[in-house]
Amino acid sequence: MGRNSQAYFVGSVSALGGFLFGFDTGLMSSILEMTYWQDYFNHPGSVGVGVITSMLTAGCFVGSLFAGYLADKFSRKRTIMVACVVFTLGAAIQCGSRNRAMLIAGRFVAGLGVGVLSMTVPIFQSEISPPHIRGRLVSLQQWAITWGLLVAFWIDYGCHFIKSDASWRVPIGIQIVPAAILFTAMIFMPYSPRWLIDHDQPDKAQQVLGRLRANGDASAPEVLEELEEIKEAVRIERETAVRSYFELMRYPIRRRVFLGVLIQALQQLTGINVIMYFAPSIFKQSGLSGNNASLLAQGINGVINMLATIPAILFIDRWGRRKTVMIGSLGCAITYFIQAVATGATQHKEKLSDGSVDLHLPKGVSYLVIVMVYLFVISFAMSWGPIGWIYPSEIFPMHIRSKANSITTASNWLFNFVIGLVAPILIKKITWGLDLIFAIIMFASIGIVYLFYPETKNRSLEDMEIIFTGSVWAHKDKKRIEEYDNAQAHHLASKEEASV
Repeated sequence: MGRNSQAYFVGSVSALGGFLFGFDTGLMSSILEMTYWQDYFNHPGSVGVGVITSMLTAGCFVGSLFAGYLADKFSRKRTIMVACVVFTLGAAIQCGSRNRAMLIAGRFVAGLGVGVLSMTVPIFQSEISPPHIRGRLVSLQQWAITWGLLVAFWIDYGCHFIKSDASWRVPIGIQIVPAAILFTAMIFMPYSPRWLIDHDQPDKAQQVLGRLRANGDASAPEVLEELEEIKEAVRIERETAVRSYFELMRYPIRRRVFLGVLIQALQQLTGINVIMYFAPSIFKQSGLSGNNASLLAQGINGVINMLATIPAILFIDRWGRRKTVMIGSLGCAITYFIQAVATGATQHKEKLSDGSVDLHLPKGVSYLVIVMVYLFVISFAMSWGPIGWIYPSEIFPMHIRSKANSITTASNWLFNFVIGLVAPILIKKITWGLDLIFAIIMFASIGIVYLFYPETKNRSLEDMEIIFTGSVWAHKDKKRIEEYDNAQAHHLASKEEASV
């Protein structure tokens, strides 16, 4: 880590915002299968389950839209702290729920906090990072989500042995602990240096850059150079800026907005949250009998998800964004396709008295389905998981970064909400057909990324103006970018010779 140790530390602390979302998702996936929860809320059907699970993402959608204004006005740091307070309120309401309406309201309030965090944390991480480790630092957001899922799965597994309503109230209440830790830790974290310069506080920005880049040496040459680069970028942006959401539809920004919205939507169209919310139901439907077995399989799923994210964290800035996400799409598509064919060819569907569905799959096919779910999670965790957050956080200029990211993040939560609402219905109605739909989407995403998404690895945030002012056909624009890189290398070599 060396001189970047402070950047890693600050990025890791802020990533706790992702942990909160992962924790809530993991909790509900297993709580939905708990007997005491089902009895307390009168055994909600597939529509009721869809509403309860997706209400968090409805709140996330609203929260992410407001997050852009809050992050610009009050700073990234303060916005993260406010979001922690809102999330804590929502978790407390859920924990004390007396009826289904109170539970739904609590999930919506918690979602407001998660939505703000999901937009603000990646921007904060992006703005404190040097270019060569930015992908790695923003990937910590996704890794924190996987840790939240993992911890929640195993807390649920332990609590489901409690023979009372505490089996589901205790895990929901535990959510307050990481929110309180994040709030307290952010008090001691620095402000974004780019936000400070944009708010005419260059001296404070220099001190922050010294802390993040040079172990506290604010007069280090690399600190002064980056400070001047940010000042110049902000000056140029102010000359051309109209600080409103309408600017997002102007050339050339609208191309980046479209790409940011699409990559966030595609992250959800991988079907990852269908797996994370409803895997216990899928495992039981596939023939894994008993709550213990399905919850245990989900716990293993959480471990795989967390471990598979580590290679992306370590190597995302070496692999690049385009290649990684295309390979991930291929892996996701193949696992879905195999699962759809195997299930469709062997199922004997039966609707049970409790409203659930049993496919009566042969034992070998049941095990194949579980393996395919795990391989899908690996493919997602190494690609779409981190890149869905990295790419939008790094492609926009400073003066609209928060507003643009609020729109792109809102698209993530909108698709998450819709999928969460309809997935429990489709899982029962069309079973393997849902796998086939996701397989087709993933095969299509390979072509979309190849044609339209430029590579952004190892670029400064200020470099993005060059990357996105060429052809909309990314695969045809490589030559222009290579010429720019060669010119920059020549300029740097000339500068070094002159200094000698």
